[in-house]
Amino acid sequence: MTQMLAERPTGAQPVAADLLEIEDLVVEFHGRQGVIRANDGITLSVPRGITLGIVGESGSGKSVLCRSILRLLPATARARVSGAIRYEGRDLLQLDEEQMRRLRGSEIGMIFQNPMTSLNPVWTIGDQVTEGLRVHQGLGAREARTRGVELLARVGISSPERRFDEHPHQWSGGMLQRAVIAMAMAAEPRLLLADEPTTALDVTIQDQILALLLDLQERTGTTLVLVSHDLAVVAETCDRLAVMYAGRVVESASIAEIFTAPKHPYTAGLLGSIPHAAQGRRLKPIPGQPPDLLHLPAGCPFAPRCPVSTPDCAVTPVRLAPVGPGHLTACLYPERTGGGVAP
Repeated sequence: MTQMLAERPTGAQPVAADLLEIEDLVVEFHGRQGVIRANDGITLSVPRGITLGIVGESGSGKSVLCRSILRLLPATARARVSGAIRYEGRDLLQLDEEQMRRLRGSEIGMIFQNPMTSLNPVWTIGDQVTEGLRVHQGLGAREARTRGVELLARVGISSPERRFDEHPHQWSGGMLQRAVIAMAMAAEPRLLLADEPTTALDVTIQDQILALLLDLQERTGTTLVLVSHDLAVVAETCDRLAVMYAGRVVESASIAEIFTAPKHPYTAGLLGSIPHAAQGRRLKPIPGQPPDLLHLPAGCPFAPRCPVSTPDCAVTPVRLAPVGPGHLTACLYPERTGGGVAP
C-alpha cells in the first residue's frame, strides 16, 4: 500500500489559499425527543487540489457535513445550522437559494451515498446525467447526449448509447451508483464531495471509479472530499485525513501522520481494526457503542470507550489543538496514544 501511495498522481499543485473553510459548524435537528447535534463545532480547511478523506463510524456526522456544505438538508428535518462554510471566500450559509443553485452541479458536485434515492424514477438516466450540462453550460440536446454517452462509458456502463434512454428501475444498484458518479463528474466541478462513492460496487469497478476520480483531479485540479469507511481506499487516494466521532472532528493530519503516529485513541482504534494491520494477531475491536447524540457528555464523547481516559476526560471540554505541523487532535492526553500502522 505504501508503494501505491507513492505512485498516485498528485494532481494540480495546491496554492496557498484554501478552497473550502469550515469554521465552528453546528448542525442541530429538532425532534420530539429533543435536539440532536449531528455536527458539533466542526472546523476544517481544505486546500485547493488535494484529496481530503473523512472517516468515522456510522452516525458520526459525515453525510450531514457533506449535505450541509451544499445546503441540501431535508426541509422536513427541522435543522438549525450555524457557523461558517466559506467556498472561495464566500460564506455558503449566507447565499440565497438562487446563488446556491448556480453553484450546485457546476462548481460544487456531490456523489450521494444511496443512488436509489438520488435519481428521479420518471426521468431517463441520460436526462439526469446531462441535466447539469444543459442548465449550467447551455448545451443543446445533441451535444448533451454525446457528452452523456461518453460519461456513461467512462464509468464502465456497457452499451451506453442504449442505456442512455433507460430509466432507473431498469438498472442494478451498482449501475445506478455509476450513473450518479457520472452525473457528479459531468461539469468537472472545482469541489467534488464523494459520500461513500464505491460502496455498492465490486472491487474491479471500485478501482476504476477511484482511478476516474483521481484522473479528473489531475486534469482539472478538482478538490476532492472523499467520505469512506474503507481505510485502505483512503490510504491509497487521499492526501489528508479528518477523523470524525459523535459529530466532531477528533483528529486531522496528513495521511502519513495519521497512519504512522495517530494522536487520538479513536483513530488508533480504527487503525487497529484493519485486518492487514493485525499481522497474525487477533483484531482489537473498539469496545462499547458511540454515544447518544441526544445526551452527549460534557467532556470527550469517546471517554467511555477510551483505553487511556481519566476521570478528567469525562467532564473537561476538549477542542482541536495542534500537536505538530499540520496535525490537530481533540485529546487531553495525545502522548498516551499509540498504534500506528504502515499505510
